[in-house]
Amino acid sequence: MKKHIVVLSGAGISAESGIKTFRDANGLWEGHDVMEVASPEGFAKNPELVLDFYNQRRKQLLEVEPNQAHIDLALLEKTYNVSIITQNVDDLHERAGSSNVIHLHGELLKSRSVVSDLEIYDCKTDIILGDKNEKGEQLRPHIVWFGENVPLIDKAVAICETADILIIVGTSLQVYPAASLLQFTPNYIPKFYIDASPAPTNNPAIQVIAKKATVGVKEVIALLD
Repeated sequence: MKKHIVVLSGAGISAESGIKTFRDANGLWEGHDVMEVASPEGFAKNPELVLDFYNQRRKQLLEVEPNQAHIDLALLEKTYNVSIITQNVDDLHERAGSSNVIHLHGELLKSRSVVSDLEIYDCKTDIILGDKNEKGEQLRPHIVWFGENVPLIDKAVAICETADILIIVGTSLQVYPAASLLQFTPNYIPKFYIDASPAPTNNPAIQVIAKKATVGVKEVIALLD
């Protein structure tokens, strides 16, 4: 039976493809307070602003490609059972060839009804106010905003509990509940943390590789051989 590698990925892996991480040093997202563009309250207050914010993100995503880190993780499926749990809303893992990807925070190339998070649709074009589903319900980005439940967190926990190897790449693991997933991996398994500017960790079981994703992923793969 193939060993099970669980990958927890964040914005750092997609940054090398040219995806902006949205948030700058003062905490603003493209010049906006995060609650203006990533909360139910912000959407209720100014839906046009929120829709335009994600329309711009979607256009940018369609102009970039997976980088070598995405590709190398996908190639691991030849010899391992690989599960990727990502905080990213892009589809770069899938485009690189990964077949088992969970998006904790939603997907930019999907939309959903404002009424139900079960009404999900493919979306590669702009969403504007007045775009509705067949039930007459306004569409919104399929993104988990601040203050909303993370529907896939229980599935992610179950996956982490069965990990034989853990690879954390491109995330500070400071955003909850994603940050809690590390606690659900077995204590005895190898754990690797790849980030150009890794967050401090006092966990001696975690091997820190303070390098960008495209370099660090290759180093980890070499250690697995």
